Amino acid sequence: MRISSFRISTSILAAASMLFAASAVAQNTAPIKERQELMESNGDSAKAASAMIKGEQPFDAAKAKQIFNDIHGVAMKFGDYFPEDSKTGNETEAAPAIWEQPEEFEAALTKFQEESATAMEASVEDLESFRQQFGMVAENCKGCHEDFRIDDD
Repeated sequence: MRISSFRISTSILAAASMLFAASAVAQNTAPIKERQELMESNGDSAKAASAMIKGEQPFDAAKAKQIFNDIHGVAMKFGDYFPEDSKTGNETEAAPAIWEQPEEFEAALTKFQEESATAMEASVEDLESFRQQFGMVAENCKGCHEDFRIDDD
């Protein structure tokens, strides 16, 4: 039994079209995973800061400095993980506003970088100075989360 070359060509074309369509909708989950890990690191830093501020852990100037160093490190890397093909997938909480309002997102990211650098470079010798610096950084985080994060809670 012979299969016509037309049927074979049509089958090949259909298979190629399906592969192309599948790749066109595939999402790049690697940057999503990276930004989730970076935000998890920030969450860990925030928990450590909160424990000191609440008196659950004693104030430690070296630990306070490390918290700000870690947060600033995240701030400097975070913006690298938002390519166009990472808008969905992998349970991302990145809001569409990131790609719809790139100038605003970039401004928020720059503010995060600058404020975390200021906190990192500040003289944090006691709990009160730490509380003030951390409050500024946390307020920046809150603003960005309100504008550029999908909150499923």
